[in-house]
Amino acid sequence: MRFQLLGPLALADGPDTVVLQPSKPANLLAALLLNANSTVSAGYLQRAVWGEEQPATAKAALQTCVLRLRRLFAKHGVTGTAIEAVPGGYRIVAGPPTLDLLAYRDQVRRATAMDRDPEAELYMLRDALSLWQGALLANVRSAVLHRDEVPRLAEERLRVVERVCDLLLGLGRCGEALVDLWTATRVYPGHERFHEQLIEALYRSGRQSQALAEYRRVKDFLREELGVDPSPSLRRLELSILRGEELGPVGQAALAASAPGRAAPVVSASGEAVGSGSASGEVVGSGSASGAVVSRVVRGETVPQPDAETPGSEPAPAPGPDPVPAPDPATIPTLVTAPVPTSARAPVTAPAPAPVTVPPGAATGAPSAAGACAPSVDAGVGPVPGVPHFTGRAAEAEAMAARLTAPPPTGPADHRALAVVVSGAPGIGKSALAQHVARQVGDAFPAGRLLVRMTRADGEPRTADEVAAALADALGATGEGRALLILDDVVDADQVRPLLTPGGPPGTGPGLAVVVTSRMGLGGLIATHGGWVQRLTAFTEAESYGLLLAALGAERVEAEPEAAHRLTAVCGHFPAALRILTARLLTRPGLRLADAVDWLGDDPLARLTLTDSPGHSVTGLFDRALDRLDPRLSQAFTHLAQGPPELLADGGPEHEGPVPEAVREQLADAGLLEDGPPGPYRIHGLLRAHVRRTARIRDRRTEKV
Repeated sequence: MRFQLLGPLALADGPDTVVLQPSKPANLLAALLLNANSTVSAGYLQRAVWGEEQPATAKAALQTCVLRLRRLFAKHGVTGTAIEAVPGGYRIVAGPPTLDLLAYRDQVRRATAMDRDPEAELYMLRDALSLWQGALLANVRSAVLHRDEVPRLAEERLRVVERVCDLLLGLGRCGEALVDLWTATRVYPGHERFHEQLIEALYRSGRQSQALAEYRRVKDFLREELGVDPSPSLRRLELSILRGEELGPVGQAALAASAPGRAAPVVSASGEAVGSGSASGEVVGSGSASGAVVSRVVRGETVPQPDAETPGSEPAPAPGPDPVPAPDPATIPTLVTAPVPTSARAPVTAPAPAPVTVPPGAATGAPSAAGACAPSVDAGVGPVPGVPHFTGRAAEAEAMAARLTAPPPTGPADHRALAVVVSGAPGIGKSALAQHVARQVGDAFPAGRLLVRMTRADGEPRTADEVAAALADALGATGEGRALLILDDVVDADQVRPLLTPGGPPGTGPGLAVVVTSRMGLGGLIATHGGWVQRLTAFTEAESYGLLLAALGAERVEAEPEAAHRLTAVCGHFPAALRILTARLLTRPGLRLADAVDWLGDDPLARLTLTDSPGHSVTGLFDRALDRLDPRLSQAFTHLAQGPPELLADGGPEHEGPVPEAVREQLADAGLLEDGPPGPYRIHGLLRAHVRRTARIRDRRTEKV
């Protein structure tokens, strides 16, 4: 049994959740859980239950509420968690497996410890977000808790939003940051840091006019609504944009400075830090090393105390009223992660940002390749990110690395040889393999490695001219020697050919290595430009089990090896499904793997999705792949998936006739059919189930009543 505070107050047992009805015992339970493992005074609990004007019998009624809660626990089978009567008040004991708030804070604490690996930190923070299930304490009718506790939790979440956006900016993923920052700035119009991040992301994306328009908008709001001017850091950022200065990279030092409790500086071309912070380089921290909240009873009240591991820190002041009403924290972008508790505020020295050297020939007024998001994220070009928990594909990775580090091939003067094409079904792990290998062979490419996204976020392909222009800026700013390009999610051969000719982007000398990932086989490209093809299929059973070990930890997986193998089987050993599954299990550390098998097996397609990021779902992945198909091919595939396996054979059922081999070959080339001549074609079980499920839903919607 698990208590849920990050949303409506509820009791959860595996997939079953009981949302408590508004009542006095619900008020009491919320107050105790918000201060779990600490003594909460009877006086505070009485105010939380009845408000400032309490009945004369409040003390006796509080004991009755405690009794009702204990009966509620017994009714729903809550074991191992009890409400203890202690001198001065009551206490409830809980841990991360039994209380989502503590699990959330523990996840953030572990993510913060990974500040040297921004990709891993971002991955863990996003995992923590799935614990937020809606408006905080929406079913708790306590004015005291909504006045004193909800704003504090909302503030914890806001700090993590800032951190995640800083990580995205530092990783060059300004486009992703923009999606969340547009929402954050509208929900929290008085939060200047969000506006600063939004303006910076716009400018780094090459959208200077929009960045200036956003600055004017927030400036007008602050003056009209609050009667204040923008902060000095915002004004300096505006000045840098007006001057067309290059913003320095949001590198490791800046990312470290933006960890929860630190302010992230913006660095101008001169290397001057223009972010918030004192002249001495100290900024106000907000959190302890361990992330635990410790309390003590003072005059009958619960007072937050500094963590025992941070001696010398001072207690946080009592929360005061906000000049702007605090919006519902559930409306903030789902990037948000676990807070660092406000129980301690210790000064932290932020590393001084390194001066930025603008590469010669960089265009004035637009971000250069030196910036974290340079070249423009609109162009989809950026550094190659790491892949958290990469496992499996050992033979494929070794072969690709050998191919990439071999001497550049020679060929005709009118085209450049293609190194590797990684193809396969959507979600099979093409991009992950390419990025992993690219980071492994970094020493062989002193001029750098770039990831070029060949499709936009909406699925529309980028034109070759658009990509070539972005690459000209990026490769013109790299050093000497070989460079490596990953052309990710290529739609067809024509999108790539112009980038592989001598008239392609400047700086792409004959030593350039190119890796293409595509759902298509791209046989025509191989025929004209040569290269080597790595076709990926589903994981082996051992690779799937290895992914669970890497993501969930050996202790959890090896405690239930049989259940772990059954989980991988339910996922069909499909890499995207396994990634989503492990993300969900990481956010539920108390869930047994055996219970997860039953829960997932009831409806795997519906449950292989991340609640805080609906785009990360197996059904969404398959839908986007089918949307790319020619309508006639899509119709043929739907027919094949709904019919018997014999439809995939050459002859086909007598009453239906065969599906032409040319159609089956096109579907195999698109990654939707596996194998093929001379062997039989197959459809992955999850993909077949998705098509049939979609058809059932469509039929129900069109049924006549």
